[in-house]
Amino acid sequence: MSLNAFLLVLRAPRALLLALLVALAPWGALAQGLLSGAAAQTVVQSDQARAELLAHAPQGATPGQPVWVGLQITHAPEWHTYWKNSGDSGLPTELQWTLPPGVSAGPIAWPTPRKFPIGNLANYGYDGTVVLPVPLTVTPEFQGSHIDIKLYAAWLVCRKECIPEEGRFSLRLPVQGSTGLNGAAFEASFQAAPKDQPAGESRVAPEAGSLKVTLTGLPARWRGQPLEFFPEAPGLIEPGQPWTQAWDGERWTARVPLSPHRAESPAQMALVVAQASPPGQGPGSPGVRLEVPVQGTWPAAAPLPVAVPAALQAALDANAARASAAAPVSNAPPLTLAAALLGALLGGLILNLMPCVFPVLAIKVMAFAQHAQDRRAHRANGLAYTAGVVLSFVALGGLLLGLRAAGEQLGWGFQLQSPAVVAVLATLFTLIGLNLAGLFEFGHVLPSRVASLQARHPTGDAFLTGVLATAIASPCTAPFMGASLGLAVALPAAQALAVFGALGLGMALPYLLASWVPAVARALPRPGAWMNTFRHLMAFPMFATVVWLLWVLGQQSGIDGAAALLMLLVVLALLVWALGLRGRGRTVIAGLSLAGLAWLGWAIGPNVIRLQDATPGQAVATAVEGVSWQPWSPQAQAELVAQGRPVFVDFTAAWCVTCQYNKRTTLADASVLGDMARKNVALLRADWTRRDPDVTAALASLGRNGVPVYAIYKNGQPPQVLTEVLRVEEVRAALAGL
Repeated sequence: MSLNAFLLVLRAPRALLLALLVALAPWGALAQGLLSGAAAQTVVQSDQARAELLAHAPQGATPGQPVWVGLQITHAPEWHTYWKNSGDSGLPTELQWTLPPGVSAGPIAWPTPRKFPIGNLANYGYDGTVVLPVPLTVTPEFQGSHIDIKLYAAWLVCRKECIPEEGRFSLRLPVQGSTGLNGAAFEASFQAAPKDQPAGESRVAPEAGSLKVTLTGLPARWRGQPLEFFPEAPGLIEPGQPWTQAWDGERWTARVPLSPHRAESPAQMALVVAQASPPGQGPGSPGVRLEVPVQGTWPAAAPLPVAVPAALQAALDANAARASAAAPVSNAPPLTLAAALLGALLGGLILNLMPCVFPVLAIKVMAFAQHAQDRRAHRANGLAYTAGVVLSFVALGGLLLGLRAAGEQLGWGFQLQSPAVVAVLATLFTLIGLNLAGLFEFGHVLPSRVASLQARHPTGDAFLTGVLATAIASPCTAPFMGASLGLAVALPAAQALAVFGALGLGMALPYLLASWVPAVARALPRPGAWMNTFRHLMAFPMFATVVWLLWVLGQQSGIDGAAALLMLLVVLALLVWALGLRGRGRTVIAGLSLAGLAWLGWAIGPNVIRLQDATPGQAVATAVEGVSWQPWSPQAQAELVAQGRPVFVDFTAAWCVTCQYNKRTTLADASVLGDMARKNVALLRADWTRRDPDVTAALASLGRNGVPVYAIYKNGQPPQVLTEVLRVEEVRAALAGL
């Protein structure tokens, strides 16, 4: 028996609901504490580290004078924190400043790190005592006798185990007079910082499986000595794997293993090299920092572990074929309401081919086969499923319109911009997958009168399946949907909700028709042993969806957030399995797993919903020399267009599967990239994974309200908007017209 996750919540006994509330309560408490703020202090002390906020302004804090603040971390023996690139694991220390008007903080002036080998892995960071200095800029606009400095800091301190720590600090810095008590600590950090050096004849050359490094102009005292190699960009190399190095006169060469799952292919590589130093002394030996050009072409990276499974890829291919007849949109006239309703209906139909919806459709196939011989029940279920989908789309559209009316800059798929929503969806699909795989049965976990609700109320089950399908399908934007949704948000509320309702009707229409056409029912196989095998098989698309959601969460909350949720899901799986046991084993194992879930929710749960700092994107090289993707901003786009260059903008998001498909196919095609190089097209990537008002405004200016969107801008011409599922021929035809 397969039940959707909404039924799980609605039918859970009070004990199970209480258990989940106990497990989630610490998350809410800590999240509330983060939002409301805790009492600030000057020192945070634990068994692993002591953190203190220091200041250094020897000539006062007046405009034009050097003013430094920094977090000093004193580690207990064998413990360490991390550099800006933490290596194979870990997380850089994060500093968030609150300063008065007229005062701003610069980036951390990271001291040279040291390497911490752990088996076949390695991390980059600091032990002993280290100061992470940050320069403050005081402008003439600042008026006051002192500067009130507030800092929220979060750091990960590790030995063999890792403990996330955080603290809120405050400091009052006088403007007049000298603040030099901590001069020695800051001077030690300045001395340990890598010295910038011109690249000169230095270079790096990627090869199959390795990176060949050639550096010149390094300090003469280093010659003949082994060095450590620290790239600033994470994920390029395998820090813990064996590598070779040698000196040839004043030239130092090394061959470093490349990461098989490299996510970036930079045209220039920032790196630090330094002499190896023993642990326990804080920062590493003072190093040298270079920005070295990359010569040659980066080898293709192996597929990421979150690659789209074969079943989902087939659905994407079918979607691309379905959209192959769609023509590029260029200077299109404004849509009428009738055209928007038709576009929404067609877009909803195509949503059924999107991989977002594929796992939920498996449940519908089983339900159809189960009730195919009962025509009345079959039709009732079709109507209930349609009602669930349509009402859910209308409710989601109403929420979107309400939030936008309240001033929020949101678009279609806005819910997946929240780590909390992503985590909830991952939990729901984990429970569904575990049930389909046979790890637990609701009849064993719930009282019989509750577990039999599905059998007694199949139409309610069909309705809730429609709700779940909507929740998963909503981030997707299928062909014909973009323009309709873009118009909907600008229409009066009643008309806008009609567009959202048409979208839901289009998605549910195939199942509504199938439930009322006897030929479809006769074509379905009769219930039998095949359903059990099919049920177990369908667990794997569910787990594939969880992998995708974890990847999306990693883009928002970082690797710590994704790992924390994964650990919580493992313990949750243990809990639901234990609830299906009998006798004393159920009490003991369920009690321990519940306690473990509560403790983990308190200890690591906040990492799931804590957004990591959004750092500016980096250039991403392509397979064609001279063509690379640059981070989008309104200013960058305007400057390039003003220079007379055509600009191709990829509006994308990590949670948009269609975006990732287009990125790995059409946008990576050598012929497309070659045309872009010949036309001198600038490539910009606008990332909408998180809420970004600038991206939302840019989408609205194109008449769109969701991603993917692909637009070509040229000076003196209106923007040209391409279809959602890109084809090579379509893009090349658009480029030929420039």
